[in-house]
Amino acid sequence: MRLLSLAILFVAGSLAFADDKKGNAPIRVACVGDSITFGAGVENRDVNNYPKVLGNLLGDSYEVKNFGVSGATLLSKGDKPYVKEKAFTDAKKFNPNIVIIKLGTNDSKPQNWKLEANFVADYKAFVKEFQSLEAKPQVYVCLPVPAYKGNFGITEPVVKDKVKPKIEEVAKSLDLPVIDLYTALSDKPDLFPDQIHPNAAGAKLIAVTVQKAITTKK
Repeated sequence: MRLLSLAILFVAGSLAFADDKKGNAPIRVACVGDSITFGAGVENRDVNNYPKVLGNLLGDSYEVKNFGVSGATLLSKGDKPYVKEKAFTDAKKFNPNIVIIKLGTNDSKPQNWKLEANFVADYKAFVKEFQSLEAKPQVYVCLPVPAYKGNFGITEPVVKDKVKPKIEEVAKSLDLPVIDLYTALSDKPDLFPDQIHPNAAGAKLIAVTVQKAITTKK
C-alpha cells in the first residue's frame, strides 16, 4: 500500500509539473524578414542582430527566433521570394504566438517593383499563411526602415512613397498592428553605414521599437 501511495503521489506530481511547464511555456516570437532581420552588416552579428537583442529585452518568458533571409522579397514572383525559402517553412513549423514581418525593402528594386500590382495581394496571402497556424499568432507588420541615399538597387523614393503606403494598406485591410520602423530610424543616417543596413546600434533601436510594440497594452 505504501508503494502504491508513493507511486500515485509520483504520478500526480509529474502531471502537476507537466501542467506547470505547459502553462509557463515561453511565448514564441518569429522574426520574419530580409537581411536587416538576419543582421547583415551588423558588427558581431550573432549577438547584435535585432531578433537576438529583442529576445534579451523580452526575457525568459519569450522565445525569439531569427528567420531573416538576405535578399528576400515579399513578392512571390520577386527575384528571391521569401515564400520559396526554407526559413518560411521553418518559421511556420515553429508555430509562433507572435510573428514580426519585416519585408518590402528588396521589393523596391526595379526588377521586383515592376510587379507592384501584386504586392498587396501577395502580402495578404503571406499574412494568412501565418494566421492559419495552430497557434493563431498575432501578426505585426513593420514599415521599412529608410533607404537614405539608396544602394543595391534599393531607393528611398520607392521605399517611402510606394512600398510603405502599400504595407499600411495591408495592415488597415487586415486590421493588423503596425510597427513603424521608418519613423523610429529616420534622421539617423549614421546608423546605416551602407545606407541600407543598420549597424549594431541601429539593430538595437529596431529591437527596442519592436519590444515596445508587442508589450504595450492597447
